[in-house]
Amino acid sequence: MANKFPLILVFTIFFNTIIFAQKSVDIDGRLQPLLTDFFAQCDKYGIAYNEKLFQLKTIDILNTLPLSENGSVLGKVVRNSDGEIESIVINWVATLDNEILKIVAFHEFAHHFLDYKHTCEDCNEIMAVQNKSYFDVARDWENQVEQLFITSPAYLSSRQTTSMVSIEYVN
Repeated sequence: MANKFPLILVFTIFFNTIIFAQKSVDIDGRLQPLLTDFFAQCDKYGIAYNEKLFQLKTIDILNTLPLSENGSVLGKVVRNSDGEIESIVINWVATLDNEILKIVAFHEFAHHFLDYKHTCEDCNEIMAVQNKSYFDVARDWENQVEQLFITSPAYLSSRQTTSMVSIEYVN
């Protein structure tokens, strides 16, 4: 019996290594600092993100998203056949301006990590479908980020859960 224990331990470590090795996310290095900033905000507002991070395959910058005079796709979440988000992608053109890249990245991160849908068509908010002036959003960045988080479905849901306290009276 004692001889089987090391063998079982080796197999357990081997299979755990395989399982955890498969739980990796390919993150474009240009987006990593923005993702780190986003996660710092998640920490500030008490929003868990680790489990959702490992639901993703990639967070990437692509040159295949549509660009046109009538409308460009600056970023999007990619869903699998079950409708679950598996990737976050940003159009390469957003990298031409750091402020626009930050807004687009936070917008796409918020879809996945904060459970957001769009808040409006064009209203100078991070979660707008489009913004006539991304620079207005950038100039109001601190307020924009605070509003993004405190009005997010994930934050509101976590507040609702923590405010439900069971009180038991003992006579």
